[in-house]
Amino acid sequence: MARAHGVSAPTLRDRTARLGLGLPRSLWLVQLGVFLNYFGWGGVMPFEVIYLHDGRGFSLAVAGLVVGVVTGLAVVGAPIAGPLIDHVGARAIAAASLLALGAGFAGLAFADTPLKAFIAATAAGLGNGGLQPSQSALVASLVGPERRHRAAAVSRVASNLGIGLGGVLGGLVATRGLNGFVVLFLINALTYVMYALILAVGVREDARPEPLPGGYRVVLRDRPFVRLAAINVGVIAVGWGVFSWIVPAYARGEIGISTRLIGFMVLANAITVVLAQIPAARLAEGRRRAVTMALGAIAFVAASLIVVAAGFVDVRIAAAALLASAIVVALGECLHTTVLMPLVADLAPAALRGRYMAVIGLSWWLGLALAPTLAAQLLSVSPPTAMLASAAVAAAAAVGALALERQIPAALRLTPSPNRAAAAPTLAIAETPPAPATGVR
Repeated sequence: MARAHGVSAPTLRDRTARLGLGLPRSLWLVQLGVFLNYFGWGGVMPFEVIYLHDGRGFSLAVAGLVVGVVTGLAVVGAPIAGPLIDHVGARAIAAASLLALGAGFAGLAFADTPLKAFIAATAAGLGNGGLQPSQSALVASLVGPERRHRAAAVSRVASNLGIGLGGVLGGLVATRGLNGFVVLFLINALTYVMYALILAVGVREDARPEPLPGGYRVVLRDRPFVRLAAINVGVIAVGWGVFSWIVPAYARGEIGISTRLIGFMVLANAITVVLAQIPAARLAEGRRRAVTMALGAIAFVAASLIVVAAGFVDVRIAAAALLASAIVVALGECLHTTVLMPLVADLAPAALRGRYMAVIGLSWWLGLALAPTLAAQLLSVSPPTAMLASAAVAAAAAVGALALERQIPAALRLTPSPNRAAAAPTLAIAETPPAPATGVR
């Protein structure tokens, strides 16, 4: 068969490179660890309070406090992890955080008194705070700036796929009572240890740059980054916090939606992320990051208004509207995460990347903490007001993202396009006039 002049057929290596999104082997090993992490956590997440209350006989208040420690201590652990990442290395801190999480959840599996449960939760909470910034810094160090958005997209797919499959396993195993819960918590602990082993054996970091003086003072003087972190608090509070905790309560209590449909909402959200995250990352290539972030926030505005409207229509129409809102939220999540961590990695000096990731991780945890605290109060007073307030916060985040663009360095305003980056050297050579002959070859 004849070929076009100067064009060769794609080789098997070319096709494999496309499937691999141009990401290195070490990065794929990290993504395997991300999947294992969320697979184990997805199995225990819906049952933490149920296990401690029904299985161990703790009061609901004590059970809630134990679970709250796992999340709350992450706010303390993240800032501590930042300098350690910069001095010791992201891989080492990620592995240590995973082992702390493993020890914590293994301890929770056998915690038959509140004291033992709080001690185990403390270990898990500190590990929780250290893992997110160290993992993000590690991913940023393993792949170049032109492909960080693709790496972030794969991480999102791996985490959502893990949560979905882990949730299925959890639902099956939890039916066995206390022994089933113990098995789930031990499986979760094992996945953390397996991830740590993957990092220890299969992943290598480049040499760390010389430390920069100033530490967190330098980070807090970076105004574009601080504003990005503030925007992220609002986006996470609405897109992750409100739609994880407040919308299900609103749908059940005010609209009368069944728990089965609420489960389908969670499933629709996860499936949409798995299917749309990588296409969203590719679609963003060569486009303005601020606009991509703003569109993600606008998706949360739209989803919030859909939920409000669902309260004024027939329950069957409301059910369809709520499923649609879960899908719209997932699309907003895809757009936001395509930009967030890659932009943070690009803004951060390599020697301070751990601290930058720690601060953005802190903004994430603050958003998750504020959502159930503030929105739940509004929900108790006026459910539609709670959702309208969520829409207003998301709209403010969209405006803030567009205003932020002027402060971002011009070279970082677009999501990189790996294909254009690869073609650039060839183009530059073609445009360079030939040097005069000198007789030297």
